[in-house]
Amino acid sequence: MMMVLGMFVFSLPTLAYQELQRKTDWKHPSTSRVGARNARQFTGKGDDTITLSGWIAPELTGSVYSLDALRLMGDTGKSWILIAGTGRIYGSFVITGMTEGRTVLGQDGDAGKIDFTITLERTDESVLGLLNTLGDLGSIKNMLSLEGISNSVSNFASDVRGTF
Repeated sequence: MMMVLGMFVFSLPTLAYQELQRKTDWKHPSTSRVGARNARQFTGKGDDTITLSGWIAPELTGSVYSLDALRLMGDTGKSWILIAGTGRIYGSFVITGMTEGRTVLGQDGDAGKIDFTITLERTDESVLGLLNTLGDLGSIKNMLSLEGISNSVSNFASDVRGTF
């Protein structure tokens, strides 16, 4: 797993980006002065933009449906929590743009290579609030623990034994 945006996982089977660029701005409006440089005043944080770009080859790696899933997420207009595979929490972001280029076309018009760029903009939504909308964190934590996985496997095995 490279990164997670909401419940979408960026990885080799889904959508692996090759480049992540981040641009952070701060607001410093200026006032003109005679005979001197403009006066500037810090008024707060500006935009925080992350751009993910790369390509997929649907016959080898990545999925066209992953791009469709991200488009559907963008259609909602909601903020999504962005977490790197290392566990670093970037914050909450909205999808503000996507570009897609299809090349190496086959006889049926299907693309052998799809280049993509996804633009994310930071919002001020609370990360904890977004996590709460994903469900009960306690049950997710238990489900992902070794004991939770062990219980899931045991339950599945007993269900399978019961059907034969």
